Amino acid sequence: MIMSKKTKDNIKDPLIFETAYRRDTAAHLDEEIEKRYPGKYHEQELLTEYPTVYIIDNQGKQSNYKEDYTVYVGETIDIQRRTLEHLDADPETRQDWEELRNAKNAHMFVIGHEHFNKSLALDIENRMMQYLSSVDVISKLNNRRENAQRKYYTSDEFIPIFNRIWDKLGENKKYHNLFPPRRILEKSAIFKASPFNKLTDEQAMAKRKILKTVEQALATDQTGQLVLVTGEAGAGKTVLMSNIFYELAKQDHLNAVMMVNHPQQVKVYRQIVKKLGVGDDETVVKPTHFINKYDEDHKVDVAFIDEAHLLWTKRNQGYYGHGDNQLLDILQRAKVVLAVYDHKQVLTADEIMENEDWQQIKRLAGDKVIRLKNQMRIAASDETIRWIRDFIDQRRIFPIPQDDKYDLQVFDDPKEMQEAIAKFNAEDHGHGISRMVATFDWEYSSNRKPKDGSDYWCVSEGAWSMPWNLQLKSSQKQQNGVNYDELSWAEQPHTIKEIGSTYTVQGFDLNHVGVVIGPSVKYRDGKVIFDPSASANKKAVQRRTMKDNSKQRFGEQLLHNELNVLLTRGVHGLYLHAVDPQLQAALKRAALGQRHN
Repeated sequence: MIMSKKTKDNIKDPLIFETAYRRDTAAHLDEEIEKRYPGKYHEQELLTEYPTVYIIDNQGKQSNYKEDYTVYVGETIDIQRRTLEHLDADPETRQDWEELRNAKNAHMFVIGHEHFNKSLALDIENRMMQYLSSVDVISKLNNRRENAQRKYYTSDEFIPIFNRIWDKLGENKKYHNLFPPRRILEKSAIFKASPFNKLTDEQAMAKRKILKTVEQALATDQTGQLVLVTGEAGAGKTVLMSNIFYELAKQDHLNAVMMVNHPQQVKVYRQIVKKLGVGDDETVVKPTHFINKYDEDHKVDVAFIDEAHLLWTKRNQGYYGHGDNQLLDILQRAKVVLAVYDHKQVLTADEIMENEDWQQIKRLAGDKVIRLKNQMRIAASDETIRWIRDFIDQRRIFPIPQDDKYDLQVFDDPKEMQEAIAKFNAEDHGHGISRMVATFDWEYSSNRKPKDGSDYWCVSEGAWSMPWNLQLKSSQKQQNGVNYDELSWAEQPHTIKEIGSTYTVQGFDLNHVGVVIGPSVKYRDGKVIFDPSASANKKAVQRRTMKDNSKQRFGEQLLHNELNVLLTRGVHGLYLHAVDPQLQAALKRAALGQRHN
């Protein structure tokens, strides 16, 4: 439901009551609220008789110039009774409540609003968890539940009411670091992957089906039962996985492990696990570590694999599994495996799934295959999304449609594109981070310097160049309490001066993305073609030794997938420049609304 401007303007500010979190204050909470609002019986009732959301925080010792908070978020219809329960009964069974009860500086916010009902208060509680889990000064966030609601009478007021609550909490300079501006949090990778994201109807239906399948699978106590989640880039697969992972990982009787063969995403999941207290360093691991640690006699209950298309499908120096396929090896080490898979995001020859293995995996999954169809990432019209898909999949370039919601431009000069992306990133526009990326058509090595004596491996064209990702060092390791080493590549401020590859941006959202399309992507006879001989991505263009000892190449398919990953990163904008003159000319004509035959 879309709110009218008049309705938004009529929404009143929330009531926020602050108090120390101690038993003596909790015992007289009703009286304290009455003193705060003398003669204002309606305000008193909103905080004592109606649903409220509350936040309990305790600031621990500062370290490395960084504040350190433990925070609990809850919802109740009786704030005084609930607070006394937290102080008296809960510490007897939970250590986190005992620590809060014994803390010297624990503090509580009680939040009320005249439009709060049970569903709206639960939604506010859930969204509060999503935002607070992205706050860097919070090291531990407690709640133990995910409470996103579906539709209810005042659901159209949920977002504007929450925004007013958050902004009002942040007005007090004393708590500015605890409640920083929303736009800062909304651009973080942990915010976007948070298990507290509100699921769409499609995701909610998929979650119900998956949890039922997992419950039935665990009841049979079999090994290697597989649930596959499929969908194109931006379909919301990671949010769904994060949500289900949190729901299962917080259950004490279950052993759940998250795997992802992507170092940037490992960082994000480890932050989530650490803050929400649902595991340790062994809860989020890379697949090879998992395979080496567990065996058929020591299995986990549920193994999650995000980006399962990045799993290796042949042995190499880093992988000596019992078989030749990491997914099949993982299936032998877990009762249930929940894997996200997208054929169009396989990037290297070592990830190519042989037909025999794929048929086995399909048999194991059976009817437990869930496909997400909605496009969640790109905030564009259907016509613009179709243009991007036609470029990638049909290899055809049609006139770029007019779209007031999405910024799609073609640049003659990569330097101008770089400057435009840097400007967007600096201005922020409230949407998030912008970065430059490129197809892997320029040399890069993490083990040696360029032979020409240059300091960095670079993407270049003419006089213009940019260092490849993961080479520049930040002048400072942290700022405002943020440890840059814990952030993904795109979130680190200094990386605006680098250019990313599929290996650093796959699975992440960018506000605007500037894509330099290198010489491996050409335009000939009215079609986009892929030229493996012009690629520097050896992992994609090298020959693959198959199980029958034949040697095959998959370069064109993998370069197609590389382009797919890069062109689907931008949430609000996509900037393009092609090195191939014919491809650049076709894009320029498309930008002018002309079809290039």
